[in-house]
Amino acid sequence: MRDIAMLLVSLGVILIGAEAFTNGIEWLGQRLKLGAGAVGSILAAVGTALPETMVPIIAIFGLGKGTEGADIGIGAILGAPFMLATLAFFITGLAALLFRRTNRPLRLDAKVVRRDLRFFLIVYTMAIFASFLSDKDVKNGVAVALVLAYGFYVIQTLRDCKDGCEYEKLAPLYIARQSQNPSLGKILAQIGIALSAIVVGAHGFVNAVEPIAVAIGIPVFVLALIITPIATELPEKFNSVLWIRRGKDTLAMGNLSGAMVFQSSVIPAIGIALTPWKLDTLALSSALLALCAAMIPFISLRRKGVIYPTTLLMGGVFYLLFILTISRSLIQ
Repeated sequence: MRDIAMLLVSLGVILIGAEAFTNGIEWLGQRLKLGAGAVGSILAAVGTALPETMVPIIAIFGLGKGTEGADIGIGAILGAPFMLATLAFFITGLAALLFRRTNRPLRLDAKVVRRDLRFFLIVYTMAIFASFLSDKDVKNGVAVALVLAYGFYVIQTLRDCKDGCEYEKLAPLYIARQSQNPSLGKILAQIGIALSAIVVGAHGFVNAVEPIAVAIGIPVFVLALIITPIATELPEKFNSVLWIRRGKDTLAMGNLSGAMVFQSSVIPAIGIALTPWKLDTLALSSALLALCAAMIPFISLRRKGVIYPTTLLMGGVFYLLFILTISRSLIQ
């Protein structure tokens, strides 16, 4: 009963933190004169990626070089992009259908999301390919390449969005409601408080979910791959739903696709460098399904220049496929 109560409280903390974060990050983007693409793909994506970034790092360093630490770390690393490409896309598509009651294309900057998805498909494929390499030095070379690729992505994103700094009238900053032009210090303070709430809420969620999952006999790797990312990816899901509701589709999709780039480059680089990075059949299945799920909206953007909400719903199909795969492996 205590775990269930903690679960509900943690969800509430994450939701409040996500609301405050989206408000603060929009004001920060306006103050820095960044377009919606850069705000969603870099500022919001990296900020809300903090909870799931901490899990593999804590697992790898906190549990040492043992098998359990490596399993939890690798599972969390692979679980983040998998959840974003499948469940988060599904929730975003569903939110668009529910709020707008129509399957009209999302109102977004196609160039921004297409660039993000292209980067994701390339760097995540590189990260998965590294698991088949036997030479540790070559693996470390791939890790360095992934970090450099993310740096190139940030530069390109800022360059592409430098002229797109037009913003609609924003809601007042929550900690400075009377100010029409809040100071940078207050904006950063709200973002910092919101991120702290998100991290605390995600941590509480994981602590509440883990005892329940372990009690019903879920393996450690599966827990790290499925259960933990559901909690740590909640900020991205909540932020995207909030932005979809407000008609800010580029921010909504950029938050997800930008986080996917970060989670498939910088974080796998840490795993490649600090763990054996040998992926079993289950791990490879999750990675391939994530790539397939991301490929569908990418192809839609390449061919039609738009993404329909129903296109994003396909992510739920890949998520269910993996759940069925896990269920079959647990039964056996």
